[in-house]
Amino acid sequence: MNMPAAPIEVIEQHLIDPEICIRCNTCEETCPIDAITHDQNNYVVKADVCNGCMACIAPCPTGAIDSWRTVFKAQAYGIDEQFGWDELPPQQAIGEAATASMQASSAESLGGDVSDIDADADGSTQTRSATVPPWSAAKPYVNLYTHKAPIQATVVGNYRLTDASTESDIRHIVLDFGAIPFPVLEGQSIGIFPPGAARDGKPHHARQYSVASPRNGERPGYNNLSLTVKRVTHDHEGNVAAGVCSNYLCDLRKGDVVTVIGPFGSTFLMPNHPHSNLLMICTGTGSAPMRAMTEYRRRRRLRGATGKLMLFFGARTKDELPYFGPLMNLPKDFIDTNLAFSRTPGQPKRYVQDVMRERAVDIAQWLADEQTYIYVCGLRGMEEGVLQVLQEIAQRNGLAWAALWERLKREGRLHVETY
Repeated sequence: MNMPAAPIEVIEQHLIDPEICIRCNTCEETCPIDAITHDQNNYVVKADVCNGCMACIAPCPTGAIDSWRTVFKAQAYGIDEQFGWDELPPQQAIGEAATASMQASSAESLGGDVSDIDADADGSTQTRSATVPPWSAAKPYVNLYTHKAPIQATVVGNYRLTDASTESDIRHIVLDFGAIPFPVLEGQSIGIFPPGAARDGKPHHARQYSVASPRNGERPGYNNLSLTVKRVTHDHEGNVAAGVCSNYLCDLRKGDVVTVIGPFGSTFLMPNHPHSNLLMICTGTGSAPMRAMTEYRRRRRLRGATGKLMLFFGARTKDELPYFGPLMNLPKDFIDTNLAFSRTPGQPKRYVQDVMRERAVDIAQWLADEQTYIYVCGLRGMEEGVLQVLQEIAQRNGLAWAALWERLKREGRLHVETY
């Protein structure tokens, strides 16, 4: 007697488009179950781990993460195969009956709409940042120029921001797009292609840099923007290693031409309504989007923008803090600036978290204000500490942090970008 054949399982495999991906690591950082990994070539999704929770979709600045192929489960693309891709494979023909079976199976396994999936009680599947922009944010343009169709910009300025006596070489680089439209908003980023090829002989992937100028340009009336770039001379383990794109950018001269893609980013945006408060926390080159937002507010100050600005900015020393001079010249009634230096000779180490604790009373008032929007940008090591301090301040002032945190994210009022 013949036994019934085992059903052929079909899945909707989650993939990442290597032609659009800018290797910013957002998806891997966001994924709550470690289903995303990468090598020197591509970011990929493990088919046997991904549960379709969709947590990584909204934060992706390019949309590369929102790629899918209907495949037989037994023939799902492995990560080694994905690592070798230069483009996504075409959709293979799958029978309609099998596809219908897959859709019904997926709906059952996910319990219906993926938006109904709850976070674990311990918060392990929670995202730390909002996946939606502020309600009043301007609508961003994204992916106007891609890997296959990039544009060129001309360097019209390259200025060192840190003192020449320090090892930290941070540059303010201004790019002009001439007659080519390139609309960007505060909080968005662009991709830069460094010249040359990687070890495998393939051209370098684009590197992502946050825009440091407001939407009307570094210089109003001109089609330009600025970047804040640090020359990378060591890897994360402290070994001598020259950053491919950072050194290329830091060495550019006026008149040089660079290849650009973008813009990217649709959530890390500033609110447009004039009564919103901006609580900005950053270190190093994480100051780029904060400078853009601050400058936009400064230019519009006489046009009804009544919201407050508070900045917590950390660096090793005063001489290594980008934009120190211009920042000190901003009126005190315009922005509440708090600096933290961790390597000042003869002084105890102070980090942004320490200064935030010193201003706990004021921050608590801001947290209780529905008009407050929080932005965190800088080295990944600061993220945990900053969120912990916000939790401490909230709880000590009678604010239920868990509920507040969820509300801040749901309303697009807490944005975190670390690297």
